Amino acid sequence: MSAAAVALASVSMAQAEDSSDPIIIPTHNWSSQIVMSHVVGQIFESMGNSVEYVSTDSQAVYESVRLGDVTLELEVWEGAFGPAFEAALEKGGLHDAGDHDAVTREDWWYPSWTKEACPGLPAWEALNDCAAQFATPETGDKGRFLGGPVDWLKHDQERVDALGMNFVVVNAGSASALWAEVGAAERDKRPVVIFNWTPNFVEALYPGEFVEFPEYVEGCKDDPAVGPNPDMTYDCGNPANGYLKKAAWDGMEEKWPAAYATLKRISFTNPQIAEMAKLVDIDELEPEDAAAEWLETNEAVWKPWVDGGA
Repeated sequence: MSAAAVALASVSMAQAEDSSDPIIIPTHNWSSQIVMSHVVGQIFESMGNSVEYVSTDSQAVYESVRLGDVTLELEVWEGAFGPAFEAALEKGGLHDAGDHDAVTREDWWYPSWTKEACPGLPAWEALNDCAAQFATPETGDKGRFLGGPVDWLKHDQERVDALGMNFVVVNAGSASALWAEVGAAERDKRPVVIFNWTPNFVEALYPGEFVEFPEYVEGCKDDPAVGPNPDMTYDCGNPANGYLKKAAWDGMEEKWPAAYATLKRISFTNPQIAEMAKLVDIDELEPEDAAAEWLETNEAVWKPWVDGGA
């Protein structure tokens, strides 16, 4: 038995007894969320709980949590999922289970060598002036922006339209396709602009910067009067210091009180989340193995979450 398994098995149990029904944890299509889900799931299992993992759409998941079809969500990114989360909150059935220590940002991003071809960066106006540097046969004389998968709903096309940008939005099929694009561009230092986020392992491999769009202010995504274009929405960037929250089904605390108490204490940092992604995307571990390795090397981090902070 590994040291992590011994430690997990020896963690003191909470007084309240959890249901024998499985805690349903949703997984999505980016590595840190999948590994984090297995980390938390393995912690719950160490407490005597049964856990099931269900692949779930990253936007629709909040309705699933609200209805109790899944039990929780571990990565509520403000920029990507804030509106879906807040809409579900208004309906009722789920609640904010606390913030992670991590601070998030999600936006257009470029590796550092791109600035040599477009020295006015990170200003979005300079990027637009340099659009021809990012053109591909697919986009003609317009620049190409490689966005995330369509179901991430980043509204990149709305931003391009609202700001009058000379760019075509092309959506990658997966997160790994984004990293493959940067890796291919590195070989000949080809200018490239993609969707990226932090915390993420990529920033350690490829130094770069986020494009600076008009500053995000409340209302710019739903009120045309807010932002530089008085006739259109999404004329702004994403929040530069976004939250990363946990969400829980309202019935979780009563049904699994010990697991819920642990969930409330769980709080990952930017480096911890980046490490989770690296274990899969760089070290090529399977998510459940990456989770076990993370638990093995971070006992001092997670053990207090289970035993109440003692």
